[in-house]
Amino acid sequence: MSALLCISGGKAIAIAAGVFTLGWTHSVERAGWQESWAVTGEGLVLQEARVKGSGAGMEPGDGARLEDGWWVWHPHLPPLPELVLAASGSTLSGWTLCDISSCTELGRRSGEPIVLRPCGK
Repeated sequence: MSALLCISGGKAIAIAAGVFTLGWTHSVERAGWQESWAVTGEGLVLQEARVKGSGAGMEPGDGARLEDGWWVWHPHLPPLPELVLAASGSTLSGWTLCDISSCTELGRRSGEPIVLRPCGK
């Protein structure tokens, strides 16, 4: 059975996403940032982070290696019960959430924060 990711903020939805990628454009450096997450029984687990460049608040993590123009590393963090994404409407872009079948843009317009959590938590 695939794990489900529940998204709330405005309206609640659920997607089948055992793993998903969350991407955005850094508001100061205007560079891409992506994170790969797994939905587990313990919470959301950050598996990999990628940043296209470095600068203000976006330094590559320990052990980062350069792959196709992206600094890639594997953060070692405990599982999180949820992720809260700001939806200010004042940044260059919203958040792009991709699972195995599609991508969805979240938080492009000003609104309530968007909360990602394993369904049932």
